[in-house]
Amino acid sequence: MRRFAVVYEEAESNWAAYIPDLPGCVTTGATLEETKRNIKEAIALHVEVMREIGEPIPSTTTEVEVVEFEIAS
Repeated sequence: MRRFAVVYEEAESNWAAYIPDLPGCVTTGATLEETKRNIKEAIALHVEVMREIGEPIPSTTTEVEVVEFEIAS
């Protein structure tokens, strides 16, 4: 079992997601929930294609942390 960090970004009219450790593995969705479902499928397809063409699956090297701080106005 591998764990990949996923970055979710809200755009003007949709959401996008990408995996830093799997370059080119991206997806979008109308909502965050849809995008979360889509990224799981995108990972599976991305890894399947990498295996088919004989590319190694990269190690997971990205760590994610949410940092909170107050911005003075």
